[in-house]
Amino acid sequence: MSPEQKQENKIISGIRITVEHAIAGIKRLGCMTQILRNRRPFIDDTFLLLSAGLWNFHLRTA
Repeated sequence: MSPEQKQENKIISGIRITVEHAIAGIKRLGCMTQILRNRRPFIDDTFLLLSAGLWNFHLRTA
């Protein structure tokens, strides 16, 4: 692999790790890992927004 390709892979893997850590933080809340049995429309989007907000709050205050 050329040095340019190695540098590009390093940048991509850094972004991927950040995204995977964010998803893992959101999944720590039970509402994002369990099946939602609610029939209200768009409630899953609301749970995702709340989970992401709580995770961001945790990161800023920790």
